[in-house]
Order: sequence, then C-alpha cells, then structure tokens
Amino acid sequence: MVDADIVVVGAGAAGLSLAHRLLTDAPRGAAPSVLLIDPPPGPLRPPPRTWCFWETGPGRYDAAATASWEWLRVRGRDGAAVRRHIAPARYKMVRSDDFEALVDRDLKDRPGLRRLEATVGTVTTPADGTARVPATDATGARVDLCARWVFDSRPPGRLPPARSLLLQHFRGWFVRAERPVFDPAVVDLMDFRTEQPEHGLSFGYVLPTGRHTALVEYTEFGSAPLSSEAYDRALEDYTRRVLRTGDVQVLSTEQGVIPMTDAVFERRVAGSGSVFRIGGAGGATRASTGYTFAAVQRQSEAVARAVRAGRRPVPPPPHRARARLMDAMLLRALDTGRVDGPDLFFRLFDRVPAGRLLRFLDGRSRLYEDLAVGVRTPVLPMLRTAAELPWLPRRPLPDRRESPPRDTPRE
Repeated sequence: MVDADIVVVGAGAAGLSLAHRLLTDAPRGAAPSVLLIDPPPGPLRPPPRTWCFWETGPGRYDAAATASWEWLRVRGRDGAAVRRHIAPARYKMVRSDDFEALVDRDLKDRPGLRRLEATVGTVTTPADGTARVPATDATGARVDLCARWVFDSRPPGRLPPARSLLLQHFRGWFVRAERPVFDPAVVDLMDFRTEQPEHGLSFGYVLPTGRHTALVEYTEFGSAPLSSEAYDRALEDYTRRVLRTGDVQVLSTEQGVIPMTDAVFERRVAGSGSVFRIGGAGGATRASTGYTFAAVQRQSEAVARAVRAGRRPVPPPPHRARARLMDAMLLRALDTGRVDGPDLFFRLFDRVPAGRLLRFLDGRSRLYEDLAVGVRTPVLPMLRTAAELPWLPRRPLPDRRESPPRDTPRE
C-alpha cells in the first residue's frame, strides 16, 4: 500500500511547481495524490530568495510577481550602455514567499495534496518497485512512507564530475535610496562598473521597483564565495560610487551560491525506475547563466503530462545537448581567462538582436541562430576551447551543499 501516488521532496521552486501542475492541470477527481515534504525550519530549509525569468504573454504565476519589465540594460566597464526592448517578452521577478503563498491558495481546496515537515533520508526502491521514503518529522519521530513515484529536488551533497566549475556567488540588498536614482522601467542586467576580481568577473545587478527602491546585487563568477563583510563593502561601493544613491536604507538581504558547471546531472536515480531528480538537482540550472526557473516550468509541465497519460514520468533533459556544449565552451573559456568576460557579455548584448539573444540564453535558438551568436564572440579563443573539450577529463568536484539555484543573469 502506498501513502501517496507521488512524493515530492523539497518545497522550493521545483517542488512547488511540480505539485501545482500535477494537481491543477488534471481534471478534478483525476489528479494523483501528492505528498509534498519540506524540511522543518532550520539549516536545511533555504531562506527567502528571488527568482527571475522572462516569458511572453500572461504567465502562470503573474499574481506572485513583484514586478516585470520590458527593458534590459548592460553597462560596460567604461560606462557605455546597451539598452534593449524585449517586448513581447517581459522580464519577471518573483519572491519565494509570494510564490509559495500563490501555490498554497491554488491548492488549498485540492483534496489530493498533503504536506509534511520532515527530514528525508535516502530513498530506496525494493524489488517490488515501490519507492520507500524514510523521514524524521519535526518532533524526531520516524516516518516511513511509500510512493509509486518520488521526485527529489534536494541539492546533491557532491556535484558530479566536470571539466569546469565556476561559482556564481552574490549578495543583494533590497534598498530604499536617498535619491531617486532608479529607472523603474529598466533592469540593469549586468553592470560591469564594479571592481573586477583577478579571476572571473563581477557585476552589479539592479531590479528597480520604484524611483527610490530596488533589489541591488553584487555578483561574481569565481572560484570561491566572499565573506558577508566583503560583499557588503562591494555593495557599498557600487551603490554610492557607481549608482550615486546617497544614503541607503537596507530593508532586507539575500545571499547565495550557484554552481556553474558542465557536469552531467542524472535525472533518474541509479538503480531505480521510480525515483527522479528535478530542478537544479536534475540539471535545470543553465550552466552559463544560472537561470533555472523557466527550465523548471518546462520540466514540471512534461512530468505532469506524462503522469496524466499514464507513462513513466522521467523528467526530460531541461536543456538541449547543443546548449550544454556551448555552456561548456563558455565556462572553459572564462575559467582559463582566454576571453574577457565583461567584454564578451557586453559585445553579445550590443551586437545580437534582443529576441535572438533571449532565445539563445534560453537554449531555444536554432542552429543558424547559434552560429550567428557565435561569430559575435572572440572566435579564435572559442574555437581553441571547442577543440580541446573532448580531450579534457571530467574530474570529481569538491563536496559542498550549495544554495538552491536562484534565477538571475550573472549565472
């Protein structure tokens, strides 16, 4: 006997999105029973965070969006600016608390959903094929669960072997500025007027919500995160020296680390036909940008469709093989220093039409579009990188539990 048709481990973007699609896209009375497990408050539960993505037309989660924009801007180290109108798409910002509240409202009358606060151990699949989910609830009591399918969104303790690894690490301030310095119509996607590190790159990222208010982040692509004090010094420098905000009131903060790697994330747990990984744990994070939310939606929709059709709901690859190859080339070129990161990204936004670039960043561009984007990069260093990739071994990466993927562009 199973406790639920489907157990979803983790109630972040991936877990909540999957539960929402499983229960709201199915006809009433035909939805599967879903048990959503979130860890109790503590170190295993991620803090509130912000997800950003772009989409065309009305979206499934627009009611949870803090703001959206039709204009994106990238600034070079010398202050030169490229401003792009992305309509009919919009760049959207969703905070995790608002997203969870929307999902809770939509699912509160759905009889198929149960929620449990518990810490999940190693999921196993005995010979009968039913997944066993051992858990410990908030009181310390053991809870043993059974399910037909398990979707696990927990970040792996160790990243898979890879040829390249950069960490996109960041700290953001939600600020109220003394001066009206923000343009509510434009997102500063990458502002390279920050102090550049010796290895990798850094930039400012500004999501304005008013003339005086914004989320302002300092981001680096590098080998190791900074201390909170070092991030705050960088943010202080960026807001005062670059943005000329005057005094700022910091309303709240967020901080995280996103692995940018060409590692292969397996979506099916080895030795099991009923336990799958989703979200960042299942490869949804785009290696060259860190964006995750849009790929999570595509993955969740495909899984829910397979469940409704009675098929084995193996999560599909979140990104095409060609997109993963281009990500591997870019990461290697940045990591070796063969290309200048700020110059590369500024050149792409300056020379590639906005619609084509968004399709490219989303992994949905066609081959001729990929080639058109490729010639806007430093061709010889990228060709050299492409030629050496097949000969580079994938090496084990350090054991680390990274922050859950958050969706923003530095990535």
